[in-house]
Amino acid sequence: MADTTDNVSWREMLASTTQQVDNAQEARWLCEHASGMDAAEFSAEQDQLVTVACAKSLQAMVQDRLSGMPLQYVMKRWAFRHLDIMVDKRVLIPRPETEQVVQVALDIARTRSSKTPLQVVDLGTGSGVIGLSMAFELGVDAAHVWLTDASVDALDVARANMIGIGRAAANVRIAHGSWWNALAQDLAGMIDIAICNPPYIAHASYEVAPDVHMYEPHSALYAHDNGLADLRTVIEGASVWLKQSGWLVLEIGYQQGADVLAMMTASGFVDAEIKQDLSGRDRIAVGQLSG
Repeated sequence: MADTTDNVSWREMLASTTQQVDNAQEARWLCEHASGMDAAEFSAEQDQLVTVACAKSLQAMVQDRLSGMPLQYVMKRWAFRHLDIMVDKRVLIPRPETEQVVQVALDIARTRSSKTPLQVVDLGTGSGVIGLSMAFELGVDAAHVWLTDASVDALDVARANMIGIGRAAANVRIAHGSWWNALAQDLAGMIDIAICNPPYIAHASYEVAPDVHMYEPHSALYAHDNGLADLRTVIEGASVWLKQSGWLVLEIGYQQGADVLAMMTASGFVDAEIKQDLSGRDRIAVGQLSG
């Protein structure tokens, strides 16, 4: 039997952790994570004694959290749509706005009539959440998905998360390189849907939360030209890689809608539009290449 603490139950440990982090929901997540139990199991087993190993793991996480580390990095996991993903300081923390980006891309994919699997690309994949969600929710026979990133570290995280979705990853491939340059030339003109959450924050932005700036990878947050440089690269390269009538779906900064629409129109996209996030701010740019 594993060594236990001095008759301390998980109920007592939860109360102590809540007091330390001053957030009942965070304390609950941390205790569940340290215990190795899911929410239902934890509720049923709160009178179980805490092992020494679990107590040490929990306390280390609490100290990291109190130091200012984002909860997602403390736990090294997070929920994104239907996925439970690994996440650490090598990649951005997945956010609800990006879940909406995936939904827009899924809605497009489900209206496409094709006898062959769709060719889908997640440019700058980071942890892989966009492309892996597309693969998981469309199904293994409906799409071939490419995950690209210039960061080898990010691709290592994406690769681990790819394993985590099981059979749905059968038609997922990983490619290292900067934006479109990561793809093999035989994919030129063959992509049905490209999705991208690029760096779009201006280097001089004063709106970035201190913990975001301190912990999240700057290469995935910030871009030159007032945050537009990488968006421009992706948009201008799309006509080479997308099929005629192929789609591009982008996450953008809330003040970039007009600039992004102008770039998309200049690059041959028709009926480009900006969609809002849950807070009503411009967040998603969508366009179809003229066919």
